[in-house]
Amino acid sequence: MGEEIIIKEERISAEEYTDFLKRTDLRSQYPKERFEERISRLVNNVSVSLTTRNEAGLITGVLFGLTDFAYWLYVTDLGVVRDYEGQGIGRRLMKAAHDIAGGKKDIAVYLIANENAVPFYEKLGMKKAEDVMQYNHIEWTEFTVR
Repeated sequence: MGEEIIIKEERISAEEYTDFLKRTDLRSQYPKERFEERISRLVNNVSVSLTTRNEAGLITGVLFGLTDFAYWLYVTDLGVVRDYEGQGIGRRLMKAAHDIAGGKKDIAVYLIANENAVPFYEKLGMKKAEDVMQYNHIEWTEFTVR
């Protein structure tokens, strides 16, 4: 710990992301239905894919996002390995993604936060929105990646 935080734009494999999920609080955010297939599509299709790694090359933080590079950035995934929390990795990943998408002057950031993450996002200056519409008719069986 206490290592330099280096953020890298890189595509990672579904297997590497699944391994990362096991070491974070994100491991229970996905439905069981077609998990492997859907994670593969996720890692291959996001427009922003950022990682941090430790000296051994193991992923310590991930941010995935979708953006139009003009108006908005939707953060689909932001996680930090439990042993690396509190070191500024999440904050730095958010800033890097915002900058890549087009910066604070042009890009609005949206995401869905679990209740435990709300204080983190509030510290970044985000606020809960009431004007979000949802269309959700997917199969969703709760499941934890192990």
